[in-house]
Amino acid sequence: MSTGAWKPTASSARMGSMSGLLEPDPVRLPGGAHRPRVLSTSPRPTRRCTATSPLKTKSATKGMKRNERIKPGPERFQECPDPFDVIFTCGQRAYNRVVADLCARDQETWQPVPVVNVDIDDTLEAASLGASIICELCQGLQQADDTQSHLAELLQAAKEKTGRSFLHTVCFY
Repeated sequence: MSTGAWKPTASSARMGSMSGLLEPDPVRLPGGAHRPRVLSTSPRPTRRCTATSPLKTKSATKGMKRNERIKPGPERFQECPDPFDVIFTCGQRAYNRVVADLCARDQETWQPVPVVNVDIDDTLEAASLGASIICELCQGLQQADDTQSHLAELLQAAKEKTGRSFLHTVCFY
């Protein structure tokens, strides 16, 4: 989400979220231009480094604890061989990388996979709202007979409800 890859259940309609799960970037904490703090991409060592540094900010520690509950460490979408019915990203950069990766792969089965970007700022409030939007979209898709045609209707309804537009396209496996 690979060690912490999202594994669907039989009733989940195989929808996966690949939010920023491509090439993990180093964690950068404020430290001034003369002494930037670049830490490991693994949440646990980062948390230990942060706890022992003078940067014991509550928001940074709280965010890292949240990330530990979600996944054990960084993941790469390129290393996940499993096909998904829908892929959600939470930032345009991740969306662009997922689409580029899927287009670069050899199309073997020509199974369509919609890729949807729900742009989420890196704050707890924005993450909660974005998770709610993605959850509603997933629930709507689970109830749909035809994912492809129903997705456009769901995205339009979400746009009217939230005032946000969603970047989306269809790629193939």
